[in-house]
Amino acid sequence: MFARELKGAACIAMEPGNLDDAVRAELARLYRAAVDAADPARLVGLALDGALEGAGAIPSIVAAAPRVFVLAIGKASLAMAAEIEHRLGAKLAEGLVVAPAASAKAGALSRFEIVAGGHPLPDSNSEAAACKALELLAQVSTGDLVIAALSGGASAMFAAPAGGLTLADKVAVTAALLRSAATIRELNIVRKHLSRVKGGRLVQAARGARVVGLVLSDVPGNDLAAIASGLTAPDPTTFADAIGVMKRRAVWGRAPERVRDYLERGNAGQERDTLKGGDPALARVTSFIIGDNRTALEGAASAAMRAGYRVERWRDLAGEADDVGRALAEHLSAIRDERVCVITGGEPVVTLRGGGLGGRAQQCALALAIELARMGERRSIAALVAGTDGIDGPTDAAGAFAFPDTVARGAAAGMRADTSLGRNDAYSFFKAVGGLFVTGPTGTNVADLSIALVNF
Repeated sequence: MFARELKGAACIAMEPGNLDDAVRAELARLYRAAVDAADPARLVGLALDGALEGAGAIPSIVAAAPRVFVLAIGKASLAMAAEIEHRLGAKLAEGLVVAPAASAKAGALSRFEIVAGGHPLPDSNSEAAACKALELLAQVSTGDLVIAALSGGASAMFAAPAGGLTLADKVAVTAALLRSAATIRELNIVRKHLSRVKGGRLVQAARGARVVGLVLSDVPGNDLAAIASGLTAPDPTTFADAIGVMKRRAVWGRAPERVRDYLERGNAGQERDTLKGGDPALARVTSFIIGDNRTALEGAASAAMRAGYRVERWRDLAGEADDVGRALAEHLSAIRDERVCVITGGEPVVTLRGGGLGGRAQQCALALAIELARMGERRSIAALVAGTDGIDGPTDAAGAFAFPDTVARGAAAGMRADTSLGRNDAYSFFKAVGGLFVTGPTGTNVADLSIALVNF
């Protein structure tokens, strides 16, 4: 539905009477070009064909295996699994898809069992999914191939607490770290050291089979040890690192006693650590990044250039969302050229200070709008900040639009932008001014992006 709406909206002429709608449609069209470029089925197909850089060996690896087992885990898992099923046919012995609840209910694949996984916090379904995966891997043997199709969200959707810990323990620690504005890397360091499957442990459960990881990255820098908490990758971090993250983020003292005891035992060498580089099991593993945030940005940039914009790449979306939004506003205000499209991507963080509703993209967009208003900007500037998965925080919006007059529109609707920002209530503000960008789940996940048009 979303794609059909975009095609119609993109045809609106930029005339004074409908300029606002037309600009929103143009930004939405460029967003869709980014999402389409990161389409997981297309990227998996290219990888299986050996057509992606570094993936030339995949066709021969698949051909040499008598049986192929597949674990597809994450927000893009259904599309990735469907393409694998289409390509492998009868060679696919068995598969498991772990997907978001809404997608899992709608999915239908003949050779895969589809189960739901919790997100952004793990739940009982997440634990059940990990148990099913371990049962599937108990069937494989030397000579078989396991394809692990991984995408963002897998860390929460796939949870097997380490010995002596409970799911409630993991949920408590994960929730506390999310509230503390811990980075995705910090979060994964802790999650890996509280898990029986993360940090490369899934490889150890593959019983000598060859493992190929097809990874759609939502992590800046594409660190395989961080994406999906490194299910098939060696982990360079330690129990001491996990303890350090929790202390640095002021979570240690509030964590369940069982968690602290387990991590301290691990730090003392009394618990087995995650898989480390040089482990013999890694000789059976080959992993490929099939797409990432850059893939989406290149899709948006190509569409913008075809539309006659001069495309400019800005720095990564990294750091506090408030700071990123303000810096982006300053950058956009300094541009003097005509028809410029500024594109950037990444994953800002939000330190929660209030009890409002929103997400990091909406928070960033509101900070941007406030700064544009503070500078008294009057020129034609429009921006969209959104998650490529179509979900920004615990809301139904992918992100939000920001204009120089957004703050004034809010005031006319009885909303104070600075108050909403301070309460982390960007969703309520943008809902009041009609600035939310709602797409529904897109089926991919390669972090966030910002697309801005200047002097259009």
